[in-house]
Amino acid sequence: MIPTNIPNLTIKDPGMFFLIAGPCVVENETMPIEVASRIKEICERLNIPYIFKSSYKKANRSKGDSFTGIGNEKAMNIIASVGKQLKIPTLTDVHSEDEAVFAAGFVDVLQIPAFLCRQTDLLIAAGKTKKAVNIKKGQFSSPEAMRYAVEKILSTGNTNIMLTERGTTFGYQDLIVDMRSIPSMQRFKVPVILDVTHSLQQPNQPAGVTGGKPDFIETIARAGIAAGADGLFLETHPDPATAKSDGANMLKLDLLEDLLVKLVRIRKAL
Repeated sequence: MIPTNIPNLTIKDPGMFFLIAGPCVVENETMPIEVASRIKEICERLNIPYIFKSSYKKANRSKGDSFTGIGNEKAMNIIASVGKQLKIPTLTDVHSEDEAVFAAGFVDVLQIPAFLCRQTDLLIAAGKTKKAVNIKKGQFSSPEAMRYAVEKILSTGNTNIMLTERGTTFGYQDLIVDMRSIPSMQRFKVPVILDVTHSLQQPNQPAGVTGGKPDFIETIARAGIAAGADGLFLETHPDPATAKSDGANMLKLDLLEDLLVKLVRIRKAL
């Protein structure tokens, strides 16, 4: 299932998965448009519907002095500009009721972070904007429990909902991905996305910086497509080693095309 009521989401092959991708956070004025342009060009050739993602601020940080953003309005204007210039839909995270209202003025999709998937007031506020809402399944939640998050958005009259699997806490410093979550959440009649890169995080590191296992990006992505995910979410960066957030688990931009070609073959085989 591909969401059909998101502005500028081009669907050429209804059987294809869609992609949500971009750098973790807006780091400067130039990188978002450079990354989005490259991803759009690849996706157009492969007939993959594409939504640009970047956070305008990072609220969930281990250390108090970690990078959080370049300024809310400045970053939001950059994200909105990417959407307008490339005529593609845009997505960003929101962390409070006020942020949901603020972000709705700039982007096409509001994303609820995994740690906040049970925050009723936030979900209601996001639903009331009438924007598409992507809810990430909490690392602590069962796929079946996400029914209630969906119901909270539906209570606002907003039916434009997506759910994202992003791994489940396994001990203190690892995550595992249960592919059964995909068909389980599809029973709620909403598109289900697999967040490939965040599923490979290694949280709670002693240094205060989240680690990751990017070598397994292709493994998780291939498994997700084979399991029938409607869409994939992944963060990508020209040079993850220098990224200001989540560099340990982002995909190097130069590797994206080869990965997507392989995933398209799997989807077509299905």
